[in-house]
Amino acid sequence: MASSRRWSPADAVGPPVGGRHDGAARVTAAVGRALTAHVPNGSTLAIGLSGGRDSVALLDATLACAQGRALDIVAVHVHHGLSPHAGDWARFCAELCGARNVRSLERRVDVPRLPRTSIEAAARRVRYAALAEAASAVNARGLLLAHHQDDQAETVLLQLLRGAGPQGLAAMPPSRVDAGGLLWLRPLLDVPRSAIDAYLHARGLAWIDDDSNIDSRFARNALRAHVIPALASVGGGYPATIARASLHQAEAAQLADDMALRDATDAFDGATLSRSALVELPAYRARNLLRWFLRERGLAAASMARLDAMHRQLCHARADARVALQHAGAEVGIHRGRIVVHRPAPMPFERGWHGEAAVALPHGTLRFERCAGGSRNAARLGANVVIRSRRGGERLQLAINRPRQALKSLLQQADVPVWTRRGLPLVFCGDALACVPGIGVDRRFAAPPGEAAYEVIWNEN
Repeated sequence: MASSRRWSPADAVGPPVGGRHDGAARVTAAVGRALTAHVPNGSTLAIGLSGGRDSVALLDATLACAQGRALDIVAVHVHHGLSPHAGDWARFCAELCGARNVRSLERRVDVPRLPRTSIEAAARRVRYAALAEAASAVNARGLLLAHHQDDQAETVLLQLLRGAGPQGLAAMPPSRVDAGGLLWLRPLLDVPRSAIDAYLHARGLAWIDDDSNIDSRFARNALRAHVIPALASVGGGYPATIARASLHQAEAAQLADDMALRDATDAFDGATLSRSALVELPAYRARNLLRWFLRERGLAAASMARLDAMHRQLCHARADARVALQHAGAEVGIHRGRIVVHRPAPMPFERGWHGEAAVALPHGTLRFERCAGGSRNAARLGANVVIRSRRGGERLQLAINRPRQALKSLLQQADVPVWTRRGLPLVFCGDALACVPGIGVDRRFAAPPGEAAYEVIWNEN
C-alpha cells in the first residue's frame, strides 16, 4: 500500500512553493490556535502518526507550539499490515519519536474484507478505533489528525459523486467530541497541502512516501490525478473554494438538525419516535426527522432512496402490520405506535442446561436463580432441560383454572414486541414447555411451597 523509501531532508526539498516562509508560518499558527482553543495546559495529547508528510509536519508543529504549555505528547502509529512495507513505516515512526524524545505507541490491526465496503473504508474504520483506544489508554484529552484543506476538498468531491446531502458534503469537522468524551482535532483543515510542503522544506524534515497514493484504483487517487488538476485550472481558488463550500454545507446540515430537534420535541422520547408525528409532517421534514432519528440511535446514514422507502413504509403500514426494515445491521420496526430501532432476531438456537447458574446465548444471558416453591415464577426443573428459540405452535397453561393457551397469544397479551418474541428463550423439560421467562411457568412444572425450585430470568444484551 506504500513505498518503504525513506526520504532525507535533502530529498524532501523540491521546487519552491510560493510564500514558503508564509506557508510554514501558516502551519504553526493553525496548530497554535487549535491548542489554545481546545487543549488546556498540562493535558495529554495523542497524535496520529503515519510517517507521511502531513502527520510528520503536524507532530513537529505541535511539539513547537507545546513548548511552555506542559503538554504530554503521545504519537500513535497504526500498523495495518496491508503492505509489505508496513514494518518499515512503523520503524520510521518509532525512530522519529525516539529522536524527538516523544512517547510513541503502535497498534496493530486486522483490516476485514467486508461486502460492499472498500478496503480504504474498512482500513479507516479500524484505524480510527485503534487511535481512539490508544488515546484512551494514555488518558489523552484530545487526538490530533493531519487532514488538511486539500483532503477536505477531495472529500467534498467524493461525497458529491456519491450523491450525498448536506451532512456528507460538510465533510470532516475541524473538531468533535465522540461518545467516549475524546476530542478529535484537525488543526490543519484550513491549511493547503502547499503550505505543509513549505513547512517541511523550511524545517528540513524527513518523511516516508506511500506509493498507494498514486494507485488510480482508489477513488481518491483517481480524483487527485485526473479531476483536480482540471478543476484547479478552471478555478484558481482550489482547494480553498471547495473547502469553503463544505462550511456552507455544515451550516445547512446544522439548520436541518435544528429543524429535526424542533419536530422531535414531542415525538422523540430518547429511544423511540412517534409514528403519528412522522405521518403529520410534510414529506421533506419527515425524512429529515427520520434521518436525525437514525443518527441518534447510532446508525449510519441511509441513502436518499433507502430513506424514502423507510418513510413510505413506516407511514403507510397498517396499524397491525409487522414492519421490519433492515438498515446498518439493525432493524427498524413499529410497536404501539412508536418507531423503534432494535437488533435483528438471532438465528434459531438450542442449548442444553446442566444446572449452571447462567447460560450465555447469542443475544443475552438466561439466569437460573434458586428459590423456594409456591411463587408464580418458581419452576421445578429436572433432567433433560433444553433452552431453545420459538418454532411456532407452543402452548402454556399458567394455572390449573385456566385453559392451555398459545404462547403467541400470551406474548401478545403481555405486549411483548414481535422482534423480542422471536428471540425469547423457551425452557423445555424433554418435549414439554416448562416455562417462558417473563410470562410464567406451566402448571405441570410449578414447584409447590417448600420445594426447591428455580426462577428463570432473561437478560437481553
